Amino acid sequence: MKNTPLGYTDSGTGPAIVFLHGFCESKDLWAEFAKPLAKQFRLVALDLPGHGESPAPEGFSMEAQAEQVYLTLQQLQVEKFLLVGHSMGGYVALAFAEKYPELLRGLCLFHSTALPDSPEKKENRLKTIEFVQKHGVEKFMDSFVAPLFAPANRDACQKAIQKMQDIGKATPPKTIEGCLQAMRNRPDRIQVLKEIRVPVFFIAGKEDPAVPLEATLQQCHLPENSMAYFIGEVGHMGMFERTVATRQALLKFAETLP
Repeated sequence: MKNTPLGYTDSGTGPAIVFLHGFCESKDLWAEFAKPLAKQFRLVALDLPGHGESPAPEGFSMEAQAEQVYLTLQQLQVEKFLLVGHSMGGYVALAFAEKYPELLRGLCLFHSTALPDSPEKKENRLKTIEFVQKHGVEKFMDSFVAPLFAPANRDACQKAIQKMQDIGKATPPKTIEGCLQAMRNRPDRIQVLKEIRVPVFFIAGKEDPAVPLEATLQQCHLPENSMAYFIGEVGHMGMFERTVATRQALLKFAETLP
């Protein structure tokens, strides 16, 4: 395959599903989760700019990242697809849906939201930038990952927590700071959900500390055609906390798409 703007994996055959990871993650987030879906679908997982195998970009705005996703998918000749975005990957997916709606068969916000940061969250983004500048990426990741999992799941998910810490520690400080600023500055995309003409699937953890359940309830009814899956005792990392259930839910949604 040609040199693509972003790192990727590409497996399976059938209708395409494109996976976007979140902040301080990589395409490896989806590796075990997505593998069984390759029997029915072409699976493309991307490293967002500055993460994993993807080079650092000029800018980290959600729009700029969506453009890199577009260029990569064009080179991979992925035409109509279901776009799945976890957390920050969902913000990029919404920016993509706003600019390239004709390329989508469906959209899945996997623990993500169309709402902008609250004033409090904007302040916390700046505090996190200061923390990373002062203490470094490693110390930040040691405290960042575990709280994303619901308390009841942390012991059982130790391997996943370690994996995500390791991925996060390999993320360059420039990427972390750039993405924090970009998430802080991202616009409200509720209008995208109101206007989108393909089905939208919301996967929400009832104990998600990053995307509260109330936020999902505010928006899951807005698309013309939408489904929502609310999961008890799950935080922000359902692909690890409830792997089989979230995979099965995504598969059922993907099978309904025209």
